[in-house]
Amino acid sequence: MTRYRFHCTNGSECILDAEGALVRGPAGLARRARQVAEAAMRSPGADADWAEWRVSVHDLTGRRVWVEPFVTGQAALAA
Repeated sequence: MTRYRFHCTNGSECILDAEGALVRGPAGLARRARQVAEAAMRSPGADADWAEWRVSVHDLTGRRVWVEPFVTGQAALAA
């Protein structure tokens, strides 16, 4: 298992993940990224427009290895 950091951004605002999480494989990255996005949208005071947000996943060297868009509105209902 490898540790990755799951940062959330809309291009101008960021929610940084200083701790990261241990994840195994690409399927695990996607699953964890979706969990991080869902937690951000449920957080207290989270009344933002999440449509432009994404989770940017980085390994511990800082290399981006995955990007997962937030699922909002109609897209969330279809999922």
